[in-house]
Amino acid sequence: MAENRKDARQRQRAPLDAPRRADADLRLPAATPQASYPLEMLVPQVLQQTPAVGQRATRIDARLHGLGQTRYIEDLAFPGMLYARIKRAGIASALIRRIDTRAAEVMPGVMAVLTGREIPVNSFGPSFQDQPVLADAQVFHAGDGVAAVAAVTEQIATEALDRIEVEYEPLPAVFDPLEALKEDAHRVHGGDSNVYASRIIKKGDPDAGFAAADHVLEGRFSTQMVEHVAIEPHAGIATWDPAGRVTIWSSLGRITLGRADIARTLKLPINRIRIVGTIVGGNFGGKNEITQEPVLALLSKKTGRPVKGVYTREEEFAATTTRHPFVMEYRTGVKKNGRILARQVRLVLDGGAYCSWSETTLGKAAILAAGPYRIDNLQVEACVVYTNKTMTGAMRGFGAPQVCFACESHMDDIAAALGIDPLEIRLRNAFEEGSISPTGQVLQTVVIKDTLCRAAQRFGWKEVRT
Repeated sequence: MAENRKDARQRQRAPLDAPRRADADLRLPAATPQASYPLEMLVPQVLQQTPAVGQRATRIDARLHGLGQTRYIEDLAFPGMLYARIKRAGIASALIRRIDTRAAEVMPGVMAVLTGREIPVNSFGPSFQDQPVLADAQVFHAGDGVAAVAAVTEQIATEALDRIEVEYEPLPAVFDPLEALKEDAHRVHGGDSNVYASRIIKKGDPDAGFAAADHVLEGRFSTQMVEHVAIEPHAGIATWDPAGRVTIWSSLGRITLGRADIARTLKLPINRIRIVGTIVGGNFGGKNEITQEPVLALLSKKTGRPVKGVYTREEEFAATTTRHPFVMEYRTGVKKNGRILARQVRLVLDGGAYCSWSETTLGKAAILAAGPYRIDNLQVEACVVYTNKTMTGAMRGFGAPQVCFACESHMDDIAAALGIDPLEIRLRNAFEEGSISPTGQVLQTVVIKDTLCRAAQRFGWKEVRT
């Protein structure tokens, strides 16, 4: 009788145990087929590498932008948040003899005042660390910040700036890049010269090329300083946690590089700095480096409260990077049929008061200065100089737009002088498959001639010219 009851219990448990065993079987490691290495690599086919081009694609942020619901730094607020403003020098070149902040400090609503002497490491820059966060001994252009205020409202902070007294000893200044090259020019940052970076590219024998030319034509071109004018100005918010870590919401376009610069200026380990990259309302290269972020962090540390700073449109023009003005001199030796035998190019870049991204801009400009043409004998000499103007830096193309304008204008002048169609003279000199670039690169998949011909056909170039 007892054995019958035991068998019955086992039969009753069997249906309950079966799913459990089946589930355990499913959890066993899956057997994977062995793979032989190296795996076969898929090589993109020429002219078929970007099948997505021409296809409709929906941006994931399009809806919020369209509805006006995108949250920028101006839309962010934190409990107890203060507002920062920075006092600008207003003089291009001077020694700072005295900064008196006492009248601003006692104003109702002013919570903290900051000067350059309080910044742990008062210099930064992506190439050279030649730019102060707040000038404390000397100003190099009118947009230099000399003091900062944190207050309960922007209006109070702005009024407090007028209460800060700064005594200057004016120094000579230089505003023209060619003047900056002269031996007797004011040395913006001291030293033996205002030139702080240069490049030389030489290919073949330019002297022999010019000697063999039927015509030698020269041209000089210049471009102006350009501000990015992003709809959203530079903006940021800084706050500290009880563990001594700072979080900064910033409109920076390159938060990794910015984080390293902020760590250096604050003299903190990089792991104690958190940068939150917000939606950026326009960059174009103008937000590639830090501006007020260390100031906001130190004001927040002094007050124990979050601090927001938003540049005015005037500050955008006076205190942020711009496109480099270029002076470009071209000299080209050609045969009667328009074939280029030799070319010399001289570039002088106006770097403004600080280096910023000038080294990168200089290198790209020098490489691209000769244009997309087969020139066996070439020499490019390029340099960038300090002036007492708003600093220049990254902007769409990093030096390419300036030299493209000059080179192609020069080609038009050559065509007019020789009586050759501007399209034809380009076709006679343009890069081909296997052409060698100014820096020795062998070019592949070169379609410039085909592109020019297709564009001319669609535009109706021959009909327009006739």
